[in-house]
Amino acid sequence: MTAQKDPDTRDRIVRAAAKLIAEADGEPVSTRAVCAAAGVGAPTLYHYFGDKRGLFDAVAAHGFERYLRSKRAQPSTGDPVDDLRQGWDLHVEFGRTHPAFYTLMYGSSRTPPVAEEADQILTGLVEAVARAGRLRVPVGTAVRMIHAAGVGVTLALISGEDDGELSVRTREAVLTAITIPEEDTDESTPAARAAALRAALNAGPPPALTAAEAALLADWLDRIAAG
Repeated sequence: MTAQKDPDTRDRIVRAAAKLIAEADGEPVSTRAVCAAAGVGAPTLYHYFGDKRGLFDAVAAHGFERYLRSKRAQPSTGDPVDDLRQGWDLHVEFGRTHPAFYTLMYGSSRTPPVAEEADQILTGLVEAVARAGRLRVPVGTAVRMIHAAGVGVTLALISGEDDGELSVRTREAVLTAITIPEEDTDESTPAARAAALRAALNAGPPPALTAAEAALLADWLDRIAAG
């Protein structure tokens, strides 16, 4: 019979680990130190988290929840491209003010599950730009570009590489590459129009189309949007 897990004990371990990691200034934190700080034995820690990676995933989720709250509550500016700017700035600011948690999230090739919601929020912001007819590239391409650039800039800032303009310059370079100015939407390219239709299709296939027809339409739109 599996031993019952006490949420209070789990939370105490996570908070102890989070405090040690935040204070470690990038130095490794041992499970032994976490156990001592939480007042538990190693078997208890592994009972709750399986291994050290499982513990650190839980710590990342604990710290990242604050960031996700701000992302969920992000008010619209009324301009989908400005909403992307605001989302970028929130992301970078979180990394700068919570470097230990951010590095747990994005400092390795393995991304904890909690990052999936942040990716979904970013995708939603990009789809809004596409629906407005202002996206030059497919939604997936834009999401990958923003994510790669945003994470790279934030990790650089955490490591001390900052000329005072790195984040803003990179943000604007990426937005220029993937978006169309509002005043130019009347002359948007077929690729931009296809991206807009593809984003609208994500909300659900038109009733007049079968699932197979909707899938075929999505494939055609993706090809046109990709140029």
